[in-house]
Amino acid sequence: MTTRDLPHDRTAAAAPGGVSRRNLITAGAVLGAGVALGPAPASSAATVTTTAWSGWEDLGGVCRYGTGVSSWARGRLDAFVVGTDEALYHKWYEDGWSDWEGLGGRLKSNPAAVSWGRDRIDVCGIGRDNALWHKWWNGRRWSNWESLGGRCRGGVGLSSWGRDRLDCFVLGTDDALWHKWWNGRRWSNWESLGGRLRYNPSAVSWGRDRIDCFGIGTDRALWHKWWNGRRWSNWESLGGDCRGGTGASSWARGRLDCFVVGTDDAVWHQWYDRGWSGWESLGGRVKHNPSAVSWARDRVDVCAIGSDDRLYHKWWD
Repeated sequence: MTTRDLPHDRTAAAAPGGVSRRNLITAGAVLGAGVALGPAPASSAATVTTTAWSGWEDLGGVCRYGTGVSSWARGRLDAFVVGTDEALYHKWYEDGWSDWEGLGGRLKSNPAAVSWGRDRIDVCGIGRDNALWHKWWNGRRWSNWESLGGRCRGGVGLSSWGRDRLDCFVLGTDDALWHKWWNGRRWSNWESLGGRLRYNPSAVSWGRDRIDCFGIGTDRALWHKWWNGRRWSNWESLGGDCRGGTGASSWARGRLDCFVVGTDDAVWHQWYDRGWSGWESLGGRVKHNPSAVSWARDRVDVCAIGSDDRLYHKWWD
């Protein structure tokens, strides 16, 4: 991705949730409309509503891989993609969308991002050497890229359950999910969490010592595994027929929102709130895994790369 690839953003004045939906690209336009993902688990039938979802908002760019998205404050979003030059690019929202910022690197898969405090962002991606790489913003400047090693086939998922805590997840060459964490003083060794996964994982935390991980299995269903502060659960199948994914967010204790790409290339949504919902189509024509974040209760922001290689944004509010 070069400067020529990144024209000034035509929607820079549009606020998430602060612009009329008539002014947004809708799911029936550039991004198309969803049809069917596949059967949800029989026990999770639910009636859903989409009255509070926005249309799809075009954020531009020419993106090779994506996306990662994080938030360190109410009304703040930081979105990350990999450009056609394999470098990491950053675009943020705070009273309006910024232009694109190049962060360098040579990445071969989607980035992931998380924030554990105000003015703090951590970003990870898989380098050309198949190792996991890490870069962070400390409120004043970006760090250099740091290698965390490993031999990764796919990734990355990234979460944080407390200040100065990071949990990173990748797919190994054995198709299992692998975990590495920062405890505020040092990086752990790699830990295998098993499984047989096909696509990029995602991770989210809704409270201290809680981690929820998601991935697409070799059966193309969405699978879930969690840490409760003492031990890891077994893998749980959430069903579906997924082409790519996943993204995950949480806006409250015990709340999970999961996003995948269906066989129709649309984004599909399943959530947990005292039980798993059925599947809900959010439309779109998406090439790569979506990402999601929440900066407030009842707020979800989703980013994805469209079939035209541009970054798109959709939100629930």
